[in-house]
Amino acid sequence: MSEFKFIKTEVKSSTGVITINRPDVYNALNVDGKLEIIKAIKIFNKDKNVKAMILTGEGKAFCSGQDLNDRTVNNDGPVDIGHTLLTEWNPLINAIRKSPKIVIAAVNGVCAGAGFSVVMSCDLKVSKPGNRFISGFTQIGLAPDAGMDHVLVRAMGYSRALEFALMGKPLSCEEALNYGFINYIDEQFLDKAHELAENISGLAPLSVKIVKKNLQYAQDHAFDEVVSRETHAQRFLGFSKDYKEGISAFLEKRKANFKGE
Repeated sequence: MSEFKFIKTEVKSSTGVITINRPDVYNALNVDGKLEIIKAIKIFNKDKNVKAMILTGEGKAFCSGQDLNDRTVNNDGPVDIGHTLLTEWNPLINAIRKSPKIVIAAVNGVCAGAGFSVVMSCDLKVSKPGNRFISGFTQIGLAPDAGMDHVLVRAMGYSRALEFALMGKPLSCEEALNYGFINYIDEQFLDKAHELAENISGLAPLSVKIVKKNLQYAQDHAFDEVVSRETHAQRFLGFSKDYKEGISAFLEKRKANFKGE
């Protein structure tokens, strides 16, 4: 995909890899960088040979958030950062969250600002040891955005989330693991992300898609609503060819060959 300027993409086995490629600015994202990631996700979602995705960064940082030199947040007059969120950051977060395929963050370095929001929007997260996760918004007169508040308060509780958002003290990767922001800490973080992606590639695609949607739905809805959604989803999956294949493979003691049908 040579049309990209600020990211690199490749397909390894059945995994689509997106690498933020602005190491000179610690992978801060300008408008075009965000739009390129969104485009790459859409391309991989349409590729039947791609079963999962990995999002990572080049160099010492995963993503340091907004590029403050970008024209959308830095010009001579007043800047509507709300417009930047509506047209750039929120679509990026939603592209990850609403992707029917699992997106794995392979966190190679520090995450700051909305870069942390990007990590938290991913489905699974593997961090290199020693990484730090920083809010940093109040240090430039802003507040957390791109969905960060939603995740922080559920994981940390109000008081700890408030302290993290206000004071700018970084979270270590061990603290991030304890709060459930990441799944693994691994020196071979990229290899671990590929291992997870390969495991996912052997699962039934319809099942993966619905498990992701159902758990996201369950975060924000009452028990009865969640049970109702589960019932409809299970009815749909029960009529799928993949379910029939899964049962046959189990009884025949062989690996299932799922088709996403």
